[in-house]
Amino acid sequence: MPGSFGSIDADDGAVAFTAASNKSGVFGRNDSKDTASAPAGSGVFGLTVARGGTGVFGANNAPAGSPGRGVQGNGPEAGVGGFSDHGIGVLAQSGNIGIKAQARIAGHFDGDVEVTGDIKLLGADCAEDFDVANLAAAEPGTVMVLDDAGGLRVSDQEYDSRVAGVVSGAGDCKPAMILDHLDAASDRVPLAIMGKVFCKVDAISAPVGVGDLLTTSSTPGHAMKARDPTRAFGAVIGKALQPLSDTIGLVPILVALQ
Repeated sequence: MPGSFGSIDADDGAVAFTAASNKSGVFGRNDSKDTASAPAGSGVFGLTVARGGTGVFGANNAPAGSPGRGVQGNGPEAGVGGFSDHGIGVLAQSGNIGIKAQARIAGHFDGDVEVTGDIKLLGADCAEDFDVANLAAAEPGTVMVLDDAGGLRVSDQEYDSRVAGVVSGAGDCKPAMILDHLDAASDRVPLAIMGKVFCKVDAISAPVGVGDLLTTSSTPGHAMKARDPTRAFGAVIGKALQPLSDTIGLVPILVALQ
């Protein structure tokens, strides 16, 4: 049962409160099974014509850092919906994070996106999805070249001018952005075309130092130090960011096709 209820013309229209932590100050329920169009069919409806007022306002005054929400919504179409003819559909303001979304697709926008501040992408490279001839062989870190069908295959020749990039996702470098991404496609891989990525490198015949240019090698899917500048033109993958000597391994590189 509610704690109390009252109505005073000069004060709040209705007041309801409870001291029970597992109960609600106000509970509204609509048991209709018919289809309704918002705002009809609401469990709770709020309306105001006051300038600067809020139709429905929710606040949680628990201490900072405590769990809790000012407004919570759950629904089969949307948890929270907002609509405005001329203003903003949903307005979020915070001293920390304005909007936080967690889902398989955290954000979807039909229309332009305007950003006045910086866009911070926490991944390391800019990648683009490509069709591959042998998906099983195109694991992260593999050097890929263009094939005659317009897709990609694993590199297997030295100084190959058809080099396209490195399969993204090896080590602790994940793609910050993936272009041309198709969810339904199963024979595509993200290829790092710019930024930092871990790359398979064969340094057995020639040690690799920081800043060395890398090109394709005869070891399938691996890069090597570009020792011949006359053959390296058009076949350079990027620059090594860490050294590697007398072995085969993953090396972080700066992708810079040239």
